[in-house]
Amino acid sequence: MRWIDSLRHFFEKHGFAVSSRFADKLGMDVSNVRIFFIYISFITLGFSFGIYLTLAFLLRLKDMVYTKRKSVFDL
Repeated sequence: MRWIDSLRHFFEKHGFAVSSRFADKLGMDVSNVRIFFIYISFITLGFSFGIYLTLAFLLRLKDMVYTKRKSVFDL
């Protein structure tokens, strides 16, 4: 269990430096970069969820249109 805490501490320590270094490179405020990453993560999550719902709807529609017949005599 200790190695999980050390791994989490490593990623927390070095992960937050990414946005600050990126902001320094671009000459922006760090909070604006972090807010941008938060918004992008919500947009991509919403986009993938929208694709999922669209595909589920299309599959449901396909099942309604194309029904499998049990035998040849069910015409």
